[in-house]
Amino acid sequence: MVRTVDVIHKKRRGLTLRSDEIQEIVNGFVSGDIPDYQMSALLMAICFAGMDEQETVNLTMAMAESGQFLDWSDIPGVKVDKHSTGGVGDTTSLVLAPLVAAAGLPVVKMSGRGLGHTGGTIDKLESIPGFRTSLSMDEFKSQVRSIQVAIAAQSADLAPADKKLYALRDVTSTVESLPLIASSIMSKKLASGADAIVIDVKVGDGAFMKTVEDARKLAETMVKIGKGTNRDVAAVLTRMDEPLGFAIGNALEVREAIATLRGEGPPDLQELCLTLGGHMLALARVSKDVAAGVETLRGLLQSGAALQKFRDWIAAQGGDPQVVDNPDLLPTAPIVRSFASATPGVVLRMHAERLGLVAMRLGAGRATHADVIRPAVGLVLRKKVGEPVDPGETVVEVHAATEEAAARAVEELRDCIEIGDGSPFHPDFFLGTVSQNDVAGWDAGKSVDNAPPGLADPFEKGQGASSANPATRVPGASTAGAGSSLLERAREARNQSYSPYSKFAVGAALLLSNGRVVTGANVENASYGLTSCAERNAVFHAISAGYLKGDIHIEEVAVVADSPEPVAPCGACRQVLAEFCSRDTPVHLGNLRGQVKETSLEKLLPYAFTDEQMV
Repeated sequence: MVRTVDVIHKKRRGLTLRSDEIQEIVNGFVSGDIPDYQMSALLMAICFAGMDEQETVNLTMAMAESGQFLDWSDIPGVKVDKHSTGGVGDTTSLVLAPLVAAAGLPVVKMSGRGLGHTGGTIDKLESIPGFRTSLSMDEFKSQVRSIQVAIAAQSADLAPADKKLYALRDVTSTVESLPLIASSIMSKKLASGADAIVIDVKVGDGAFMKTVEDARKLAETMVKIGKGTNRDVAAVLTRMDEPLGFAIGNALEVREAIATLRGEGPPDLQELCLTLGGHMLALARVSKDVAAGVETLRGLLQSGAALQKFRDWIAAQGGDPQVVDNPDLLPTAPIVRSFASATPGVVLRMHAERLGLVAMRLGAGRATHADVIRPAVGLVLRKKVGEPVDPGETVVEVHAATEEAAARAVEELRDCIEIGDGSPFHPDFFLGTVSQNDVAGWDAGKSVDNAPPGLADPFEKGQGASSANPATRVPGASTAGAGSSLLERAREARNQSYSPYSKFAVGAALLLSNGRVVTGANVENASYGLTSCAERNAVFHAISAGYLKGDIHIEEVAVVADSPEPVAPCGACRQVLAEFCSRDTPVHLGNLRGQVKETSLEKLLPYAFTDEQMV
C-alpha cells in the first residue's frame, strides 16, 4: 500500500516514482480516496521536479487505463488517428479523415468540442444537418469496417483521470508542466486505441505552445511516450500565428473542408492535410515514405475519391450528403459584414487567438461548457499574413446572427490585424518534424541540453509539402528547404540595398521567436568605414522597433547576396548576432542562383565574446 504523503515527499526531493506508485496514486484519485489537496501538492512537485522518460510513460498509461480502453484488434489493418494541440480555424480533421480513409486506412478518432478561442471537431460536424456524433461501440466498429472512417464524440469513460487532473491543474497553476501536458494528450490518444498517431503541434499566438522551443519539447515528449507504449507516433510542428485556412466557425469550416476536398481549398490547409496524411501512410507502412504518401493522397484529391469518401462518411453518420454538392444546405448567417483596410499596405500580422475569441463571442465557440453554439456564425479571412491590401478592400468577412453582433465584431477586429508598409511575403508554416528515430536516448523532463539534434525540416527528404523553392546543390550546401521562406524575405530585402560603390547588394532576414520576420539591407558610404552590413541593420531594426524585448530572441538568420557561392556574415556581424542568438541558431546562406548553404552561429563564430569576458 502506497502512502500519498510519501509519494509527494519523494517527488518533492526530485526522486523517481515507481510504476506501482504512480498507478496507485492515479487510481486513488479517480476513485476519490485521495483528496484534491494531496493531488495538488503532487502536481506542484511534478511541476518543480519534472519527470523522467519512464515516469512520464507510466503516468500516461495509468491515466489511459483509468477508464474505457478501446480495442480495434478485430478490424483489419493499421488503425490511424490524428491529434492537434489546438488552434484557430483548424479544419484539418474534416479533410484528413476522408482523405486517408480513401487510401484504404481505417481512421478511428474520438474528438471533443470547442472551448475558448479553439474550435471543436464535433461542433463542426454537428453543423451538418442530421449528423450524429454519439455512436455506440458497435456502430463505430461497423462503420469503420464498411467505409474505413468514423469520428465520434469522446466518451466520458475515456481516460477519466485526465479530466479530473486537468480540472485540478487549471485551478492550482500546474498546467504548464511538460510531462503533465504530454501525458494529458497522449492518455486520451492511447485509450482511443489507434496503432499509429500523427500529432500536429501548433506553435504561436493562437496555440497553447507559444515558442518553437517549447513546442519541440512537447513533440519530443509525446513521440517518446508513443515509443514507450509500442505505438507509432510522429509529430509535425506548424505555425499558428494566424488562423489556418480562411474560415473560423463551424458551418463555415465545413464549407472550407468541402472546397479543400475538391482541390479548391486554402493552400496552407491542403498542404497540412497532405503532410499529416503522408505521415499516416508512412507509419502504417502503406507507402515507402512520407513523400510517397503525400503523392498518393494528392492523387485521391484530384480523382474525387476523397470527396466521395466524405459523402459516404456523412451519410453513414446520419447527415445529409447533399451538402457536399450543395453547401448552401449548411446553416447560413443572416448578417454578413466586412472589415476593410483603411490604408494600403501589407498584412503584417493576424493575432490568431484574438480572432478566435471574436468568433467565439459571435457564437461560433464557448466561453464555458454550458454555452450554446450558433453553427452559422464566424469569420472568413479574405487576406492572409504577407498579402498586399488596398484601401477599402475587405480583409475579414463577419458572419453574424444580428446587426449588433456584426458591428461589435467589426470593431473588435481593429485590434486583431496589423497592416503596414512592406513588401508581400510568405511566412514559414512548417517548422519541423519529430519521428521516433529523433528521440532515441532523449529523457523527458531533463535538461534540454540532452535533447536530440535539431529537427529535420519538413521539406527535406520528402518529409512534407512539396512546395520548397528549387535550388542547385553546391559543395557543403543543401537544397532550399529549411528557411526557404526566410531566404525569400532576405532576397526581397536585398532589393533595398544602397551599394553604389561595391555594387554588392546583400539582404538579411531574422525570424524572431514570436514569429515576426525583420529584414535589413546593406547601406554603403563614400567613407567605407561608415558602411553598415545587412545583418547588423536587421538586428538594429529589430531593436529600435522594440521587437527584441523580454524573452524574444532570434531563432533563425538568412542572408542572400549576388555572389558565385553563398557568403557568410563578416566578423562584426557574427558578434552582433551572437548577442541575440543561441549558439545553435540556424543560419541559411543563399545567392540569387538558388544555392543554399546551411550552418549555425556557433560554426560561424565558435569563440564569441561572452558576458564573462566583458567583466
